[in-house]
Amino acid sequence: MNPLALALLEEYRLPTEGLRSKDWSEFSQPDAPFMHFVFTVCDQAAAEPCPVWPGQPMTAHWGVHDPAAVQGSDEDKRKAFLKAYTELYRRISLFINLPFGTLSKLALKEKLDEIGRAQ
Repeated sequence: MNPLALALLEEYRLPTEGLRSKDWSEFSQPDAPFMHFVFTVCDQAAAEPCPVWPGQPMTAHWGVHDPAAVQGSDEDKRKAFLKAYTELYRRISLFINLPFGTLSKLALKEKLDEIGRAQ
């Protein structure tokens, strides 16, 4: 885990204990939790084929610029992490406020893609 990412999460009082990076293959194991949705966020992932997820959850690409790739001062890097956090926070807020009970599967997929294009 990037220390700047952890510091930002802690600043916003989000729990960080036990967090770690995971390879997608962890979620293909028989005892993996069932997922209804999978969101890719790495811009490089947009051009890669998405793995086949068990249970065929709905997928969407919500690409953000990789803040860990930013060169410059510590302040430039902190700003990049804050920008990524803000983009994801906004998208997650839009997602959790969708009227899931009234959307068809196709309409839901369209909304997820639309959220991923939101700036």
